[in-house]
Amino acid sequence: MNAQLAPQTVFDPDLIARYDVAGPRYTSYPPATRFVPTFGEEDFVAAALESNSHPIPNPLSLYLHVPFCLAPCYYCGCNRVINRDPRKVEHYLDQLQKEIAMTARLFDRDRRVVQLHFGGGTPNLLDARQLAGLMATLDRHFLLQRTWPAEIGMELDPRSVDPGYVRLLAALGFNRISVGVQDFDPVVQQAVNRLQSREQTENVVAAARAHGMRSVSVDLIYGLPRQTLEGFGRTLDEVVAMAPDRIAIYGYAHLPQRFRAQRLIDANDLPTPATRLALLDLAVQRLDAAGYRYIGMDHFARPEDDLAVAQRQQRLQRNFQGYSTHADCDLVGLGVSAISHVGTTFSQNAADLRSYYAALDEDRLPLVRGLTLSDDDFIRNDAIQQLMCHGRLDFAAFEQRHGLRFAEYFATALMRLTQLQADGLVEVDARRVTVTPRGRFLLRVVAMCFDAYHDGAVQSGSRVI
Repeated sequence: MNAQLAPQTVFDPDLIARYDVAGPRYTSYPPATRFVPTFGEEDFVAAALESNSHPIPNPLSLYLHVPFCLAPCYYCGCNRVINRDPRKVEHYLDQLQKEIAMTARLFDRDRRVVQLHFGGGTPNLLDARQLAGLMATLDRHFLLQRTWPAEIGMELDPRSVDPGYVRLLAALGFNRISVGVQDFDPVVQQAVNRLQSREQTENVVAAARAHGMRSVSVDLIYGLPRQTLEGFGRTLDEVVAMAPDRIAIYGYAHLPQRFRAQRLIDANDLPTPATRLALLDLAVQRLDAAGYRYIGMDHFARPEDDLAVAQRQQRLQRNFQGYSTHADCDLVGLGVSAISHVGTTFSQNAADLRSYYAALDEDRLPLVRGLTLSDDDFIRNDAIQQLMCHGRLDFAAFEQRHGLRFAEYFATALMRLTQLQADGLVEVDARRVTVTPRGRFLLRVVAMCFDAYHDGAVQSGSRVI
């Protein structure tokens, strides 16, 4: 049942099943669960001002969160608000634009924004007037770049997008879209309350191509209720036929105690662990045959896509949006629940609209928690980034960057790697740690060995597969 995914990757179902435990996704280190409420506005302001003082300040990456959806998708664990009242959207945009103005004042005006991403929720619920107004606000307060290699992207729900909207995005400078699909099987769609035709998706992808979008990504989920190998296989074939530049295949995490909508899913309809793993194995085989390269975690890309190129050029990074091509940016999150990574700090906005609005009404930034990285956090963050993005950790280069002796500093991590090495997930010698082809699907397990907050105990949360 093994399948060769790409020259550097092997799918080993038995080994993956053995290591399929819960653990962090490492979109940050330390993980967001370690953020503390004592980090506040003064800390963020200090971090922003300090970042301006560098001889050549980092460019900026902006993330804008638009939380509204018309109806719940039962599998969803995102921060979203079900809403059909347009007045609530207008009020949110008024407050968001206020936050943009307040935040922009902290950063030097000549710092270029080379990456902008709209997430949600359903960002394409913003109509043409609202979106154009929001982009004008961003232009007024930030130095927003619109030519490549700058990246401007939006997550789209094809059920509420027509070709005219894609044309509008292109006219406003958007060059990348991410299209949610999950599964085209109507039985699965009914079980998760997301009815979406293949034709709706094809129309959006075709419009993106027609209007010169540089990159089109499609999101799928395995492990959904009533999902079968036959049905998911058809979905994979249909998606591959659309030839997106990137495909993300996420594992469904059933956490009904955390996400209310998931309580509407009958747990008896979920695939067995063996079937869930077979669904991933099937995806690996189909994408391999179609020429996609495995980037890491959930992401696959065509060899010529910017994400694959960034990985080859050692420019890839992980942040709260997943894998990113702009590793040298300070990330500024705007909107409810948005997360920032400025300098050596992480911070997060209020996760509920009431608290978010209350702070802005009092002329305060809506931050509720965050963290200033310790020296140890900073060092381990670098190690985990190298493993998650590039699958290797070279001791000499790392020692030169951080002024330490790798074997001494990471003695515990190297000891934790011993079992992984015995099982063929990693190779460790006097010069480096290298994730093997057999370990590429278990990057999170390898990274946990370098995590000072992970003690090996059983954790709640999403599983590594």
